[in-house]
Amino acid sequence: MSDQPGTPESTSETTEAAATPPPVAAPTPPVAATPAVTPSTAPAGAKGSKDGMQYGYYWGLGRRKSSVARVRIRPGKGNFEINKKVVNDYFRVDRDRQRIVEPLNAAGCGKNIDVFVNVNGGGTTGQAGAIVLGLARALVKLNADYEQSLRDGDFLTRDSRVVERKKYGRAGARKRFQFSKR
Repeated sequence: MSDQPGTPESTSETTEAAATPPPVAAPTPPVAATPAVTPSTAPAGAKGSKDGMQYGYYWGLGRRKSSVARVRIRPGKGNFEINKKVVNDYFRVDRDRQRIVEPLNAAGCGKNIDVFVNVNGGGTTGQAGAIVLGLARALVKLNADYEQSLRDGDFLTRDSRVVERKKYGRAGARKRFQFSKR
């Protein structure tokens, strides 16, 4: 094995290396263009636009006792749906029906706002209270000028009263078992 150029051993190695092509990387799949996220198509957890609108609605969350109401509003014809039912079909008691439209009347926009509510938990009175708070919060996002009239009507205050828990050794939260002297 000589180290001189032009010897048969060195030329065969150089031609062999030149004959094999370099390895080729696998082709990368094309990346689909992702659409720009606009405030109306933003995910539910994402912050909306500066005016508070998400998915074309103004959102408000209300709680009362063990009820939770998710309220969506938008300018419209005055439709009011609760769990995909008309108000009169959902609330049988007139007191609850009147209570849930009070924030709209206080803001003065009852006939030109569409309201869609998803509510669960609790009874009818708790659900009505949750809807009132959620609706008031959504109205403030719609127009900040409504806030003072809604505060004056006490619609933006969360009623934090809940049922007191039962304690051990007692019949209820505070009631005791019957006492026997003998």
